[in-house]
Amino acid sequence: MAKKKVAKKAENGSRLSTIFWIILSTISGGGVTGYFNPELPILGPLVQSLSSNQTVAGSAPHDNAEQEYAKKTNGLLTSLQALHSSGSTPVQIASARRPADKLLIATFNIQVFGTSKLAKNDAMAVIVDVIRQFDIVAIQEVRAKEDDILPKLIEMLNADGSRYNYLIGPRLGRTVSTEQYAFVYDTNRIEYDPKSVGTIHDPRDFLHREPMVARFRPRTNMPDRAFTFWLVNIHTDPDEVAAEVDALADVFQAMRSDPSGEDDVILLGDLNASETQLGRLGKIPGIRWIVQGAVMTNTRQNKAYDNILFDGPSTSEYSGRWGVFNLEKNYQLTQDQALQISDHFPVWAEFGIWESAPGSQVARRGSDLPR
Repeated sequence: MAKKKVAKKAENGSRLSTIFWIILSTISGGGVTGYFNPELPILGPLVQSLSSNQTVAGSAPHDNAEQEYAKKTNGLLTSLQALHSSGSTPVQIASARRPADKLLIATFNIQVFGTSKLAKNDAMAVIVDVIRQFDIVAIQEVRAKEDDILPKLIEMLNADGSRYNYLIGPRLGRTVSTEQYAFVYDTNRIEYDPKSVGTIHDPRDFLHREPMVARFRPRTNMPDRAFTFWLVNIHTDPDEVAAEVDALADVFQAMRSDPSGEDDVILLGDLNASETQLGRLGKIPGIRWIVQGAVMTNTRQNKAYDNILFDGPSTSEYSGRWGVFNLEKNYQLTQDQALQISDHFPVWAEFGIWESAPGSQVARRGSDLPR
């Protein structure tokens, strides 16, 4: 396929922002009353993407999920249980200590997540255990011809009685090797607006894999006060990082200007860029990113590819707690074993469940949450 033409990127920036704004205006009408009720049955596709492809909501797990998953993950699952019950282990189980007034949001590039990885029982046992630490996980690199990757993952996640579900976007990419984005979320804690789910339309082809977007909020007894927010899931192309991260500046600003008035926009994923490579995205007034300094996010611990970004003054629900979930340390794996799971570590951040006044967050890094 032809390489992306980026010579006129700066000149086309405002035009791109206008295009994104027009596209977003068609999906922003869900409003508070449109939020999905997790108690209702899920009957296949509930929403459509902004393109001609379909964004699919998950369906319920099979009744025999627990027995089947136990058979498949016998070895490592036993090891994980031993780690969790050991008083000397450094593993910290966020799912058992998640405070009721906080949300843990994560991003995880599960490298080439398809049928081959699903067949690796030990790797899947870790992936399942990792996702259970968080309320929402934005997943990149779902790569398969089959459509059962996420349903099977959800079946494994819910084998212990959990109530996770998923949203998955269309296959994206310029070559035959396409990828899908997904959001996996705990329906006991999270609900989403089905009218908000979609894929950013990119008619000028600035991005190999256009971001998937959806609006969420925590389930509370006072929904009018709950923290509502957009998640923008992204995986940039490693050969065109500068141009694509530049385009993400337009995406971010368009999302914050959408007609719904929702100014809490959290862009997260595999940017293939460190904090020094954020270009125009990093120069947006007020923007902040959680991974910085000498912290690395890949499994080989020599690159800071993954990050979570948002407007600091607006998204004051951010508690200041964040981390990189180190698979080697948390599961006592060798680097080669960790690479069987992914070449990326998950990155997470903590947010309050209530809408708060701008500028009220206290920035601090939590040492008592998963690292």
